[in-house]
Parts: sequence; C-alpha cells; structure tokens
Amino acid sequence: MKILNTVAEVQDFITTCRKENKTVGYVPTMGALHSGHISLVKQALNTCDICIVTVFVNPTQFNDPKDLETYPRDFESDAKKLEEAGAHAVFYPSVKEVYPTEDKRYFNVGAVAEVMEGSYRPGHFNGVMQVVSRFFDIIKPDKAFFGEKDFQQIAVVRAMVKQLALPVEILACPIIREPDGLALSSRNVRLTPENRAQAPKIHRILSLSTQWMESYSPARVKEKVIDEINSIPGMRVEYYEIVDGTSLLPIESWDDSSYIIGCITVYCGDVRLIDNIHYNKS
Repeated sequence: MKILNTVAEVQDFITTCRKENKTVGYVPTMGALHSGHISLVKQALNTCDICIVTVFVNPTQFNDPKDLETYPRDFESDAKKLEEAGAHAVFYPSVKEVYPTEDKRYFNVGAVAEVMEGSYRPGHFNGVMQVVSRFFDIIKPDKAFFGEKDFQQIAVVRAMVKQLALPVEILACPIIREPDGLALSSRNVRLTPENRAQAPKIHRILSLSTQWMESYSPARVKEKVIDEINSIPGMRVEYYEIVDGTSLLPIESWDDSSYIIGCITVYCGDVRLIDNIHYNKS
C-alpha cells in the first residue's frame, strides 16, 4: 500500500492507474478507523480495480473547536488496518496541502444541508462539501463510498455532485454495528463505561419505533422516541426527525412518502452520537 502525502503524489498514482484503464474507488475518512470504514474499503475493492482512502481531519467542518481538538487520531493504526484490508493507497495530507489558500467557497444545495445537522451545526456541511469536492478534484474517482450512518451527509454530497455535474457515482453502504446494536463511530472510544453500556438503547428504541407506526402518527412516534431515550440516565436527544429520505423534509403522515427515515442525534454523556432507522410501510 502506498502512503501519499502530497497532491502531486496522488495525481501521479491516479495517472498510472488510468493508463492501465483501472477504475478508481474512493473512501473518504477522518481516520480513527473501525470496522465500518473497513467495510467501505472492501466494498470499493469489490466494485473497482483500485481503492484509495483519504485520512484527513477536516478543520472546516467543525463548528466546535473543542470537538476538532478532541477528535481521535492514530494514523499508524489506521495505515495498518487499511493495508490489511487491501487498500492500494492512502492519502494522508497536511491541512496546508488540502487548503493551500483559505477555502472561501459557499455551497447552496437547499434544504438537505439546512435541516437537522445543518441547523444544529452551522457551517458543518459547507465544510464537508469543501473537502469532498476538493478530494474529488484531486483524485477524480469513478465511485465514492460513504456509510449510511451519516445519512444526511450522503444526501448533501449527492446534491453537491448533481449541482456541480461531477462525474462520480456516490454509493451508500449499510451501517455497521456492534453486536449490541450500537452504530460504529470513531467517537465511541470517548464513551465512559457507563455511557457505553447505555448507548445501544438508541438503536433498540429506534427499532422498536418501527412497530409503533402501525398505531401512531409520525409526530407521536417522534415524541415517544424522544421521551424514551431522554428517560435513560446520561442521555439527551438533541433532535429526532422522521423525514422523506430524499428531500429530508419532515412528513406528517406515513402516506406522505414511500421512503421514510428517522434521523437522530443523542448526547450520551459528553459524546454526540448519530444514528438512523428506515421505516418501511407494510
């Protein structure tokens, strides 16, 4: 596996791949890799000839400086996992390499970037679009692989790709969970033992809520999910929204959409966790 630190090195690598008519799959990460990330690498390897991964903690998508400061970093461990998984290259650049000058671009892709995370983390998705578009420009992949845990992020990236008419296919891959149901996240390492024991209840309650839709309206199901999770010691729901999976706008009736997703963010102690659930109508 090649470890690349500069844009020039990446472009040389990609040029060689293209000369050999190889398709390029790209997995963007911020490091602190876990099995969820590795599942994306394996999907890229199954789908494309070449898999390149970026490991970059992007400062422009953090609206909380403390969150940026405490975000886990361990490149040596990440590189070992990527090599074992079979990735062909990892791009591990400095901030200056990614942003040689300040990125002042502002993206307007509409409601998908303004609701939920967009409302609670101002500027977050603009930072995501800055860095993802930058890496798309450097790597020029055929396909890019994202985990469905970050459901809204995928919708935002797809909207950006459509708006900019970028020649890359965005592929969403299933959430990978611990045996107890907790969605894998780099932030999970920051959970205290007590919080870690409680955290799987997020997915448990979301799963249970898919049964409530037979008896209750979306508004009532939303209320019940929030109440159930808030009753757990050390846990606080920041938001829970039941939305159309394409527009990400809230629904009022289960008949409003054939593609319904519940998206949640919960503070488990001091750690902010996200998850989601599909509501499939019978």
